[in-house]
Amino acid sequence: MHNRIAYLPLSTYPEAPPDPAVTAAVVLAAALNCGVQASLFEVDVPKTASPISGFLINVEGMAQAVEQRSKAECARLQTLIAGAAPKATVASHKVMLGGALDAATTEARTCDLALLPWSADTISAQDMAQSLVFDAGVPVILVPPTATAASVNHIAIAWDGSRVAARALCDALPLLAEGGHVSVVTVEDEKSLGAPGIADTLTAALQRRGFRAKAVNITLDGRTIAAALQETALSEGAQLLAMGGFGHSRLRDFILGGATKGVFAELRLPVLLSH
Repeated sequence: MHNRIAYLPLSTYPEAPPDPAVTAAVVLAAALNCGVQASLFEVDVPKTASPISGFLINVEGMAQAVEQRSKAECARLQTLIAGAAPKATVASHKVMLGGALDAATTEARTCDLALLPWSADTISAQDMAQSLVFDAGVPVILVPPTATAASVNHIAIAWDGSRVAARALCDALPLLAEGGHVSVVTVEDEKSLGAPGIADTLTAALQRRGFRAKAVNITLDGRTIAAALQETALSEGAQLLAMGGFGHSRLRDFILGGATKGVFAELRLPVLLSH
């Protein structure tokens, strides 16, 4: 059995993710029996060469101040992670402005999965999530500050029979604790599912493979699909919700599907996204 490694990228510009979310991600890594490989990205701001700018504002001084704050955040985050996971591997990288996303996406491909501390109000967290979900090629788990699971013995899969849902299922099952439960959640009134009883079909297939699985068919009842999926996962006792990440990229302008976008906006439990 190999040692599973969770990648934890933290950008410090324009701000770092909230400390509680960072700590929650490290705690979840332990619950998933993963080691932590953390990368802290310190920003390198290009200096202007314009001779006139110095007469108006101290551009170089402002750039240096941004770099110093970013460097201090990296040092502080390194201490925070070391306190939560003493065996974590932590490295700091100085990258050009805007370079953290490409660097993190490349590094993530060498690990089993990526854990992203989540905040809907933190631009750097949103950008990192979108970049890794669509470009890294590994499962990405968004972790809210409220996540506290000591183990993952119950996962919920948002199931519509699609390719991305199947990908999410295959990515999530290896993370389930031995003897754990799987809730197969199907939203019956959100869109055409193509065939009746798809939750029961997957449930039977999982049971044949030795999993303890249960079909959960729900309706929206006035809720958004994101709220319905998360409420159902929590009410079933799941510590992780797995779902396919929909979207496409055109000139790096990501258009997220309704369910995925809704989960991004208000995250209530760790959500694994596969693309």
